[in-house]
Amino acid sequence: MRKLVLLVCTSVITLATAAPAGIIPSWDSPSGRFGFHPVCNEFSFYQNYDDAGENRGRTLQIISINSFKLFTTFSFELTADYNFEFYPDEDRNHYVELSLVKPLTSLMSVNVQRIIATCEPEPINQFGLRLSL
Repeated sequence: MRKLVLLVCTSVITLATAAPAGIIPSWDSPSGRFGFHPVCNEFSFYQNYDDAGENRGRTLQIISINSFKLFTTFSFELTADYNFEFYPDEDRNHYVELSLVKPLTSLMSVNVQRIIATCEPEPINQFGLRLSL
């Protein structure tokens, strides 16, 4: 996989405010069985350069991590990179990870993840354990 050194040269747009939950509100049902709590929801725009200083195009990155409760607590995570203006054979390329995480303890979680990328011929499914430090 290509190694890129990403330098933030233009602007970074972050969907967050001084409020702890940002601009997306948290909510819980009166029964306590359902709820939604945003953890991190960000959009970033990067100008990319390699180590020699050559232009490697631009990247739009989306990161969204949200906790929700549907009788038990889960997290849904989305990480997406969309690259533009560098790849001569393609107009753009992308890399997307979708994850569903179920905490087992405060340190250990079960993770189911789907990876969709132009650098892979088929989507990849991952199943595993996550250790939170």
